[in-house]
Amino acid sequence: MARAGGFAAWGLQVRSPRTLAVMSDTATAERVLSEATTIAVVGLSRDAAKSAHSVPAAMQSAGFRVIPVHPSADVLLGERVYHSLGDVPEPVDIVDVFRPSAEAAGVAREAAAIGAKALWLQQDIVSAEARTVAAEAGMDYVEDQCIAVVRAVAGITR
Repeated sequence: MARAGGFAAWGLQVRSPRTLAVMSDTATAERVLSEATTIAVVGLSRDAAKSAHSVPAAMQSAGFRVIPVHPSADVLLGERVYHSLGDVPEPVDIVDVFRPSAEAAGVAREAAAIGAKALWLQQDIVSAEARTVAAEAGMDYVEDQCIAVVRAVAGITR
């Protein structure tokens, strides 16, 4: 259900690496999602009760191609799991991060190395260093936001 006032009414903020400023940037989040088809999810959980499983499942249900990245699983959400971003053999539009903030900069470096278009840190994950890495690599950047909530509010499907 949409609320009047767009993302600001929901308390959502999107950070754009092109300015490195913290701002409400609905257009960046909507553009990143509207242009994306493939999302590599770093930290996708085996536990269906965790948001690190249910959020990627929701994105998959909305028609996005979800590529699980997990150090020890073989299959998640019916998809082959890759043990690192560097192992993913196809182009990635968004790297969605479900790892602690302290690990985000390392994931950002891996995302830059594979040429990902955007880095998205899930709700409660914030990293100034990851933001800088993304900006230097020319990636779009969103942090501390749930990709599934932003998708639902914007009504984006594939």
